[in-house]
Amino acid sequence: MDEKLVAQRVSEVRGRIAQAALQAGRSPEEVRLVAVSKEVPPEAIRAAYKAGLRYFGESRLQEAQGKAQALRDLPIRWHMVGHLQSNKAKHAVGLFELIHSVDSLKLLQLLQRHAQRQGKVQEVLLQVKLVPEPTKHGLSVEELKRLLQEAQGMEHIRVRGLMCIPPYSPEPEDSRPFYQRLRALRDGLQAEGFELPELSMGMSGDYEVAVQEGATMVRVGTAIFGERPR
Repeated sequence: MDEKLVAQRVSEVRGRIAQAALQAGRSPEEVRLVAVSKEVPPEAIRAAYKAGLRYFGESRLQEAQGKAQALRDLPIRWHMVGHLQSNKAKHAVGLFELIHSVDSLKLLQLLQRHAQRQGKVQEVLLQVKLVPEPTKHGLSVEELKRLLQEAQGMEHIRVRGLMCIPPYSPEPEDSRPFYQRLRALRDGLQAEGFELPELSMGMSGDYEVAVQEGATMVRVGTAIFGERPR
């Protein structure tokens, strides 16, 4: 992949993030850009790293392990942004700095167990399902509160915030109500005493809307690396 093209795209995304943040009265420094590198070859990730990116998100554990090995000379901070199966929790703890997609008590308990064994405090986000789509993973609002209460007793788990994936729409504005709901939910939980500084929301098609609505992390892939090969 052309290094100059990747650098140009990274610069453009950062500029749009900054503009969206300023429009909302926020500092651009409040927003972390996580480059979603699933199905992207290591050399493209290397080009994005050279352009200044440090956080990279993967959706499949095995793919992420291969890339981490190929790029072991770079201090990349790997994030798990896809659905994590319970039987892969052990290896996920060993690789990912942050897991965005915790969606069950069973998975949370497994992460706690493996993090304890590995002598690590695993940082996680809880994925919230804001609409009852059977194909989407995530916690209901009721389940979310239960998991937060359970996590308070887990010494090797640190819940950093919430994540959501809105229903797909080609119109960025269609995502706004979902991001507003996630932020309101987070703010309400913080008022109850839960410390949840992070909101992971927004992808290539709507990250500017997400920033305007309070995202602290946006997960951007296509806008940096282009369309994935079919």
